[in-house]
Amino acid sequence: MQTLLIVSNLPSPNTKKLVDAVVKGAKHQDVDSINVRFLEPLEACADDVLDSQAVIIGTTENFGYMSGQIKDFFERIYYPCLEKTQGLPYALFVKGGQDGTGARNSVEKIITGLRWRQVQETLIMKGEFQQQWLNLCEEFGLYMSAGLEANIF
Repeated sequence: MQTLLIVSNLPSPNTKKLVDAVVKGAKHQDVDSINVRFLEPLEACADDVLDSQAVIIGTTENFGYMSGQIKDFFERIYYPCLEKTQGLPYALFVKGGQDGTGARNSVEKIITGLRWRQVQETLIMKGEFQQQWLNLCEEFGLYMSAGLEANIF
């Protein structure tokens, strides 16, 4: 069974709702052969990445950058994963206060070094929380899980 790892920080109840929607979509009943694991960034380690066939990263935009917890995650997994995870399919979602591009760009710089392969366009949600984001996040998780199951990436 293939594993989809979801790593995201949860600084607020609204961010938790977004992450829960991503996880719900990834665990959709129509996708039954994917093991979905969610870990907060401080819990996740290199072995979790090495044991996964795809990764979803979620971050808030903090001061125009990724969250400190996501940065810490990348710092801890970077060298142990560098040569072993090239081409790993990944997707990114960002909850941005302003425009989210600073957080996206900072994550993408690290991902470029890891040589992971982006398989979905980055989902950026900016401004005040909107209920419609929950559907977007659920679809985001579903597409990643279904794509992995179908061996599209």
